[in-house]
Amino acid sequence: MPRLFTALMVPPPIARELAALRGGLFGARWIDAENYHVTLRFVGDVDRQFARNFGVELGQIEREPLALSIDGLDCFGGDRPRAIVARVRADPALAALQAEHERAARRAGSPPEPRKYVPHVTLARLRGASHEAVADYLGARWFAKPLRFEAGDFALLSSRDSVGGGPYAVEARYALGRAGLTRHPLRRAL
Repeated sequence: MPRLFTALMVPPPIARELAALRGGLFGARWIDAENYHVTLRFVGDVDRQFARNFGVELGQIEREPLALSIDGLDCFGGDRPRAIVARVRADPALAALQAEHERAARRAGSPPEPRKYVPHVTLARLRGASHEAVADYLGARWFAKPLRFEAGDFALLSSRDSVGGGPYAVEARYALGRAGLTRHPLRRAL
């Protein structure tokens, strides 16, 4: 059973800038830069029939490319920090694309996602990091200017079910753009 999610991949120049923020925090397991992404919809462990149906539904999405802006760092987990993330600025076009992915997942048979969508790029997963150490880490790193990039496609990815954070396999990529652009699946493993 594959563990699936959809995402916008972070391009290598932006990933390199984010990777420069790694280090200096006890208890952090840093994500490899080539695995940086903005999740649109996490689906989880699914059977092959669901995976095929979901892939077909994703192929029906027609949205324009969108501009994304990463504008700072944050932490998920409060007093029990669990992740260091780069914040992706909320944007109506991103929210609309994410909603399309939610609808595609539901049409394929997934239950609704109960969590509020918070766009971000996970930089590290935390285990045993104190909230004081995380606050110090965040306070020592700031963005002089937002990191901006355009997403021209989105990906259907699979992951191992072990600890999260990669490696991820791109199962298919879907172009964003005007109707009629060809969707281009990369793999047919599903």
